[in-house]
Amino acid sequence: MSKPYRAAAAECLPDVVVIFDRFHVMQLVTKTIDKVRRKQQASLDKEDKKTLKGSRFLFLSNYDNLDEEKKTRLQLVLEANEPLLIIHSMKEQLRLLWIKSTRKAARKFLAVWIMDAIDVAITYKAQTGSTALMPLYRLARSLMAHMKGILNYFDYRITNGKMEGINNKIKTLKRQAYGFRDKAYFRLRLLHLHAQKIRLAG
Repeated sequence: MSKPYRAAAAECLPDVVVIFDRFHVMQLVTKTIDKVRRKQQASLDKEDKKTLKGSRFLFLSNYDNLDEEKKTRLQLVLEANEPLLIIHSMKEQLRLLWIKSTRKAARKFLAVWIMDAIDVAITYKAQTGSTALMPLYRLARSLMAHMKGILNYFDYRITNGKMEGINNKIKTLKRQAYGFRDKAYFRLRLLHLHAQKIRLAG
């Protein structure tokens, strides 16, 4: 979704429909949540920081994927921190965008979400004097600027989530081996990446 990438795509593939899929949109959302979480953690005293310590995974995961113990811990963190409660709730609401059946329904939902996000960020700043939710404001403005590309998903229903998953596996393989000097061997390992059933010791 970066400007240089979009500019390159427009120059090289001017007639191709650009789609900002779920993977990258939600990645942008989770990065925004992490900014708010880190800012909140930095503003707390030593005792209160213990409440947020180790909570990063809880915020980046989908609520439905957490077990009961993690849900309980997340709830305690959210009850103790209003900005995190607000932005986490907005994230969970945005997830509903992807189940919309038509582009028209998705457009209506996304427009309302963006307006709500902008309103809550501005209202919170006006009431508290805190800029804690300004990352949410910037996220909403970014989604507004990229709305056409996001809505294109509902016409084609394609995603590059699998490709991103493969890229992560490749990065993990390189990291585990501390890099490969032999490119031919590295290629063989990549071709064998999904067929590997066992891991050899040593």
